[in-house]
Amino acid sequence: MDIQHEKKDFSIVSLDESFFFYDSLVRRVWIDAKKRPVVRIIGSHELSCLFGAISMDQKQLFRQYTKFNTETFLDFLKIIHSRFQKCYLFMGKASPHYESKRVKDYLEENKDTLISVYLPTASPESMILEEIWNIAKRELIILGYYSSFEDFREKVSRYFRTKRFGLNMRNYLLRTVQEHI
Repeated sequence: MDIQHEKKDFSIVSLDESFFFYDSLVRRVWIDAKKRPVVRIIGSHELSCLFGAISMDQKQLFRQYTKFNTETFLDFLKIIHSRFQKCYLFMGKASPHYESKRVKDYLEENKDTLISVYLPTASPESMILEEIWNIAKRELIILGYYSSFEDFREKVSRYFRTKRFGLNMRNYLLRTVQEHI
């Protein structure tokens, strides 16, 4: 059996994480020249770490964690692996992705069904999830108000459970290939 035939039932999945801070996100806005802009901030340092995965066929998977470390990444990696039993997993080079012994061991144990592909460092244009994070932060945080951190986490969770982004992952991955040709 040739390699092409063996790999044809693999999904292509992109993975990333981002921090959503429970505070106002200041952006440039159009205002009346005679008025001084006022931005109310909470001053909170609380955050929610969002892990996301999206497949070439638009399947989405998002999870919220309180922090980003080896344990949370490995937990999310196992969830991805259960959802996409065979996949090429495109991801950045954050240290929990490739420096952790536990993650390396898990990837090695599952090397026939979970193939990691590391994207070049500092190349957000190659990551479809970077665009998703930008969209989500614009819709959730800019001009958003949440009565409590729990309210914030719940609304973030609901947003990612119901929102369909409809972006074409092929365009993002092709940017990476074209830059290296």
